Amino acid sequence: MTGKTFLVTGGAGFIGSHLCDTLISEGHTVISVDNFNDFYNPSIKRKNIASILNNKRFKLFETDIRNKNELDRIFQEYSINVVIHIAAMAGVRPSIEQPLLYEEVNVKGTLNVLQCMQEHHVKNLVFASSSSVYGNSERVPFQENDCLDPVISPYAATKKASEEFCRVYHHLFHINMVLLRFFTVYGPRQRPDLAIHKFTRLIMEGKPIPFYGDGTTKRDYAYIDDIIHGVLASVNFIMEGKNIFEIFNLSGNRAVTLKEMVERIEAVSGKKANLNVLPMQPGDVVQTRADISKAEKMLGFHPDTSFEQGIAHFLKWYKENHMGKTIRK
Repeated sequence: MTGKTFLVTGGAGFIGSHLCDTLISEGHTVISVDNFNDFYNPSIKRKNIASILNNKRFKLFETDIRNKNELDRIFQEYSINVVIHIAAMAGVRPSIEQPLLYEEVNVKGTLNVLQCMQEHHVKNLVFASSSSVYGNSERVPFQENDCLDPVISPYAATKKASEEFCRVYHHLFHINMVLLRFFTVYGPRQRPDLAIHKFTRLIMEGKPIPFYGDGTTKRDYAYIDDIIHGVLASVNFIMEGKNIFEIFNLSGNRAVTLKEMVERIEAVSGKKANLNVLPMQPGDVVQTRADISKAEKMLGFHPDTSFEQGIAHFLKWYKENHMGKTIRK
């Protein structure tokens, strides 16, 4: 697969910017849509894409996926082969505070993307979903064909609804679709509000860490390079078939407790964490653990980065980019 044109929504964010870098390096043209909102400091996103901003095969549109007129203009101007839809309001706890905003961006925004694809005859979509759609399922590891438990946050509800709209547009308009349920993604450029980034900053600054629960909650962490490989494998998969609708889990294939995560950052940084132990937060799931056998079989997906290696890579990046700098909103 060479010389394709991709539309990447959320292309200046953590995952999106890594994806744009890789697509550009492989000779593709990338149209990036990002609204640079203030969920966290927008200058971080601008830094994410600084190295490709002047590349002739990269085009940035500073617009919002809620603005269908602007999306229409982009679809009219470019002959798009594949849409990779990553843009969303993210985070469980903020979604509890702003559910209407999350519904508007994540559901209406996704519908705008789907409708533009239908109207402009773009037939290939890779959609970034989330492990949050599994709720507090007691069946572990989570499998793509599980009957989804009730979700427990507005964020999870918006991702579940978006998956259903994707299914409808596939059924009605025969758009090829791969839905990727990302488990907790980390690595260089990770959003500053996420646990590994936030905990690292607080440990390095000698400040208390908000530590929710008894430390036994588990997350299946996925290193960014492995996630990008999974997305690219999905693109290859979707371009080689017809009438495709598939859902895949992408994860690091290992559940790590909150306590283990803190201990690993301590070990790599050489600093001791100061824990501020707090009750579990509403909307937080007890554990996530993916069955990735379907992605292994159909996509050839294999996570290569161990959690220990990933934390070491992240700490190296953090020290090079953020020591002594303000990264908060």
